[in-house]
Parts: sequence; structure tokens; C-alpha cells
Amino acid sequence: MTRTEECAEQPHEPWHRGKRGEWYVVAQVGFFALVAIGPRTMPGWPAWQQPWATVAAWLGLTLMLVGAALSFGGVFRLGPNLTPLPYPKDRSELVESGPYSIVRHPIYSGAILGSLGWGLWVHGLLTILWASLLLLFFDVKSRKEEVWLSEKFAGYATYRARVKKLIPWVY
Repeated sequence: MTRTEECAEQPHEPWHRGKRGEWYVVAQVGFFALVAIGPRTMPGWPAWQQPWATVAAWLGLTLMLVGAALSFGGVFRLGPNLTPLPYPKDRSELVESGPYSIVRHPIYSGAILGSLGWGLWVHGLLTILWASLLLLFFDVKSRKEEVWLSEKFAGYATYRARVKKLIPWVY
């Protein structure tokens, strides 16, 4: 029986019951939307004062650029291993070089840094809160992903002990 025939015979589960983490992708899109277009502040909250507003804007721009570089570097380094789902592809290989040598989940890390940078750039305290929630979400998502990666790759435990998860050299 070919793989196509096997897939045709197996009933497809709804995305929210998906065994490869489909619901994480849907939730992730929601968090990105919240960061990008969600409320930035509450009525009555004071505006950011100088010089802090300028410092925050420059720091935010820096974080967005670093985050974009980290995410894009992670995407390009994964190459054919890339999937939107946290479950690894059947024929994937463990990538430990490039951005994966400084953080295990550089795409997530870049999104977190970029979101935090965006919050600083737009001077949005709520946007910074949404970015913090995105960090928590990616922490939960990466835990599940790492279970699957540990099952798939014998060398993952060694890699995991050597490289931090989401914040380069820190966490």
C-alpha cells in the first residue's frame, strides 16, 4: 500500500484535534494579530514622556531588526525541514547550525523580539503585554515541539543541554 493510499483510508481529524499541533498555528495567528492590530493602550493612560519615548523607539527598532534577522535566518537555515506545524516532517533532519547554534527556536525568538520591539516602537504598554503573552505561548508550544523532536532525533537531548530555548544565551 502506498503512502497516498494509506492517507486516503485514514479519516482526517478536525484541526482542533490534530495530532501534529494544528491548533497551535491557529492560536499563533491570533497572537500575531493581537500584537499587530490589538489595542495599544487604555483610555486615560499617559503618553510616554521624553526622553523615554525616543529611547523606546530606537530600542524597539533595534529589537525588530534583530528579531527579523533571527526569524528569517531560522527559516532559511531550516530549508526543506520547515513546516508551519510544531510536529517535525517525516524526512526532516536536526538542524544545529546558524541561528540554531544560539537558540533552539530562532523563528519563535525572532517573533518575540520583533513583537516586543513593535510594542516599544508604538509606545504601547498593552502591545508589550501582548508580546509577553506571545512569549508564554511560544514557551508552551516549544515544550510540545521538543517532546516530538526528542522522540525523532537521538541527538536532541545533547543539543537541548547545550543551546538555550527561546532567549539566546539566557533561556
